[in-house]
Amino acid sequence: MLYPLKFHPVYKDYIWGGNNLLKLDKKLIYPITAESWEISANKDGMSVISNGDFKEKTLEDIFKWYPKELCGNNNQQQFPLLIKLIDACSALSVQVHPNDTYAFENENGALGKNEMWYIIDAKPDAKLVYGLKKGVTKNDFVKAVHENDIESTLNYVHVKKGDWLNIPSGLVHAIGEGIIIMEVQQNSNTTYRVYDYNRTGSDGKKRPLHIEKALDVINFGETEMQINKSINFGGTDYLVYNKYFAVQLIESDGLLKSDTMYTSFHTYTVIEGGFYVEEVYVGLGESVLIPACMEEYSLKGQFKAIKSFVPDITRRFVC
Repeated sequence: MLYPLKFHPVYKDYIWGGNNLLKLDKKLIYPITAESWEISANKDGMSVISNGDFKEKTLEDIFKWYPKELCGNNNQQQFPLLIKLIDACSALSVQVHPNDTYAFENENGALGKNEMWYIIDAKPDAKLVYGLKKGVTKNDFVKAVHENDIESTLNYVHVKKGDWLNIPSGLVHAIGEGIIIMEVQQNSNTTYRVYDYNRTGSDGKKRPLHIEKALDVINFGETEMQINKSINFGGTDYLVYNKYFAVQLIESDGLLKSDTMYTSFHTYTVIEGGFYVEEVYVGLGESVLIPACMEEYSLKGQFKAIKSFVPDITRRFVC
């Protein structure tokens, strides 16, 4: 029988990271840590279970052995989500992600990459890239690439702690300096980098760009600003709700009951406090996966967490 699953974090030491994930009680192993992959069945950072009978087994193992018990009646061909914590000590590259169709055809059958960001912390006047400036055409963008003037085409927005943004495939984006983010995304590591501030990697070489593929997938139409736009279904508020993931901000100071309805797993990432689910404690900066087969469960404690799952879009709302 499956139970609440916790995992060893998978740390990434990309050049733009720092040590700010220490604020979330992460036990960092690199002097510079950019990301902690919290829940992942991706080959580039596979989660290994840290508790219970399946300790040291991978999330991919559990998906192969118990696909329905893990993911529910909402049938999945692979574990669908990837949960991250991100420390942008310096700005990330300007990038864009493909949709499912393009990724499948051009990236060996991979999923596309839709994602969302919740701002856990941000320095004063922090900003990030969210789309292109109004009116920028593909020809304008190509000209800017050739003239090394991409920054002039970018739309910058200021963000603060508690903000959230939906990042659909095709949207040019970049996390700015001094921001800590919790990210929910499709299970994909496909990124097309279009600008990297002329930085060099640890090998002394500039990191590769992917201009041709980026131009194939960038949405040059007018971008809908999906910033701090909550959605309400049946009296329940969601930060983001689409066919890829539903995301909620959950706060409780005692007992909170929920139900997977055997439709999807639920994940929680704690950004304040902590809670018990069954006999499993989930503290600050930790994540837990509630398998769909558990159905009704309770969270006990004072906490704030980001909850995510894959909604059954044939239903009007999900508990």
